[in-house]
Amino acid sequence: MDLEAVRTFVTVAEAGQFQKAAVDLSITQQAVSKRIAALERTLGVRLFTRTPRGAEPTIDGQAFLPHARELLRVRERAVASVRTGRRRLRVDVIASRVAPSGLMRGFHHAHLEIDLDVVMLVNVDTAIAAIRSGAIDASFRAVAMPGRPLPEGIECIRVLDEPHQLLTGPAHALARARSVTVTQLAGHRIWMPGIVPGTEWAAYYDDLVAEFGLTIEATGPNFGSDTLLDTIADTPALATFTTEQTRLVWPASHDLRRIPVTDPTPVYPHSLLWHRDNPHPALATLRAHLAATAAGHDDTGTWAPSWVIPR
Repeated sequence: MDLEAVRTFVTVAEAGQFQKAAVDLSITQQAVSKRIAALERTLGVRLFTRTPRGAEPTIDGQAFLPHARELLRVRERAVASVRTGRRRLRVDVIASRVAPSGLMRGFHHAHLEIDLDVVMLVNVDTAIAAIRSGAIDASFRAVAMPGRPLPEGIECIRVLDEPHQLLTGPAHALARARSVTVTQLAGHRIWMPGIVPGTEWAAYYDDLVAEFGLTIEATGPNFGSDTLLDTIADTPALATFTTEQTRLVWPASHDLRRIPVTDPTPVYPHSLLWHRDNPHPALATLRAHLAATAAGHDDTGTWAPSWVIPR
C-alpha cells in the first residue's frame, strides 16, 4: 500500500476538499485525485463522495480513516527509530559477566543521555554478520584471528588488555601462592570446558599453550560457571583460568583463590569492532570513551598472541 496515497487520503478527509488538500500537500489537485483513485483501486472501495461543499468520506472511507491515521503514526515511529541520533546504540558484549559488559556499564554511567541496547552474541561470525547487516553497531572481540583477516569495511581498535588469573580450590598445590609465574603452571592441569574450536578464544589459548607448554583441558560438557566452580573447589588436581574483570560468585565454603599470573602476565586483548560506514553519532562517543579509559595502560611484562591487532 502506498503510504503517500494514505497520507493524501487523510489530508483530504481532514480538509474536506481536494483543492485545499493539494495546497496543504504542495502538489496539484490532479495529483491528489490520482492518488485517491489509486488507493481506491487497491482497497476495492470508494473512499469519498463529491458534495457541493467539497468531499466527504463514504462509509468505507470513515471506516478506513482511523486505520489510515495509525498507519501514518507507525511510519513516523519506524522512521524515528532509525533516524540519526534517535535510534538506540546496539552493542554486543558477548556475555553479562565478562569485561566488555563492565566497559559498557562504565560508558552508560558516563553518558546517561545515550540510549543503549546491549546484546550477547557468542559466535564471532554471527557478530561480524550483524555488524555488516546493521543489526548491531559494535561488538567486543579478540581480533584478528590467525589466517582470518577482518572483512572489508570492518574497523577495530584494541580497548582493553585484561590480565589472567589462576583460580584454584583450597587444596590445590598453588593455593597459598600470592602470585604464580607462567612457568610455574607447567605440569598443572588447567580445566576450561566450553572452549569452542574455531573461536577467537580457542585460538588465544592454543597460542598460550604453544608458547609456555601449559596443559589446558577442554574435556567434558560445559554445564556453566557454577558447575566449573564446584569442580575446582572439590578437585585439588584441577585449576582454571579466569580474567581479572570476570565476575564470579561462589559459596563461602568453596574457599576459592584468585591468583595473579606473572612473568609475563597473559592478557586477553579485547577490541571493539564496527562498520566504517556506520553513521550513528553515539558510536564515535563510545570509541572516544574507550580510548580515554584505555589510555596509559602498561603493556610491559604482559603477553598476548602475535596475531592480535597492536595497541
